[in-house]
Amino acid sequence: MPELTRSPLAPKRFPRVHPVAGVRLAAGRAGVHYRGRDDLLLVELARGTRVAGVFTQSSMPGAPVDWCRRIVKAGAARALVVNAGNANVFTGQAGHDAVQATVGTTSRLLRCKKEEVFAASTGVIGETLPVDKMTAVLPKLKARLQADAWPKAAKAITTTDTFPKAASATCEIDGKAVTVSGIAKGSGMIAPDMATMLAFVFTDARLPANVLKSVLRQANGQSFNCITVDSDTSTSDTVLLFATGKARHKDVGSASDRRLRSFKTALAAVMRDLAQQVVRDGEGAGKFVTVNVTGARNTGDARGIARAIANSPLVKTAIAGEDANWGRIIMAVGKSGIPANRDKLRLTIGGVLVAKDGARFDGYREDDVVPHMKGDAIDISVDVGLGRGKATVWTCDLTHGYISINADYRS
Repeated sequence: MPELTRSPLAPKRFPRVHPVAGVRLAAGRAGVHYRGRDDLLLVELARGTRVAGVFTQSSMPGAPVDWCRRIVKAGAARALVVNAGNANVFTGQAGHDAVQATVGTTSRLLRCKKEEVFAASTGVIGETLPVDKMTAVLPKLKARLQADAWPKAAKAITTTDTFPKAASATCEIDGKAVTVSGIAKGSGMIAPDMATMLAFVFTDARLPANVLKSVLRQANGQSFNCITVDSDTSTSDTVLLFATGKARHKDVGSASDRRLRSFKTALAAVMRDLAQQVVRDGEGAGKFVTVNVTGARNTGDARGIARAIANSPLVKTAIAGEDANWGRIIMAVGKSGIPANRDKLRLTIGGVLVAKDGARFDGYREDDVVPHMKGDAIDISVDVGLGRGKATVWTCDLTHGYISINADYRS
């Protein structure tokens, strides 16, 4: 596959990532699919690390997803292994054998249980994973583990991404410093039904697995569940949250504990940052689009309507062409199949009132919206006039670049 041009929506530089006590990382070249670049990540986690996860809702999950779903119930983790270039999906028994070989080698290297080793894969579907190449490199990665290898780690897990994605924040629990840092990959096949392609978040907070599960689901609902690039849900979607317990605060036994307020804010910020970076790296993307829906019967309805707008090829291509074709937005609301009051609907683009009360606003002039459409950040707001439900979804435009990237994906 030809080297991809960096997204125009990409951050100017890789962010500063705070090391997380109890986390060491190493990336290397296994040659699973790519040549001349790192494609394998090993993360070592301190003894006592707790974990929670959310996974794809696809009925065709990969072998790594099956494995992680099974072992995450115990809530314990000592390692994470991720490869790029091969998704290990729809590979039959060979796929499950590859996972066992990977976690078996890792468990022996780190002297832990296989059930404490999490695995994830991303890339081409339906091709047998050359696991021997991975297991041969893992001992070398163990020797290179370090606390500050975040840039290499984020780069190693990419596929059609044009830039590595990371985010970091600090907070306090009981007045003690706590760190939250994470990496993610994804640019296409993004329509999460509860996660994104791959995202791994690490903290030194001392939190049990049941608390992690609760705070992860809440933060996930405000981040990865609010993005879409192309309406296609991946077979490999995985978000894992690891807590090493190295922070010095007192134990927390409930997700509703007020002492977690700062931590929840930091976790949500990191995950939202990562999710938005995935959208900013949408395949062929040139514009970052925010869709706000209010006035729905409930939050679920609002999110469904917002996704209908964000996933509409007609809306997305109009945005790519910088065409203020607002009728396509009205169409998308209607096609969602979710109740909306046509005669009370209100639509604004870039803060400019376009339509209200079932018709175009008398004072609307398209020239007022044109400058906004030419920018790289597009804001669409729709009130459907029924209730108090509201939601925000982030997406990108749809360009010729998307076709070019996916037409050449396996080459």
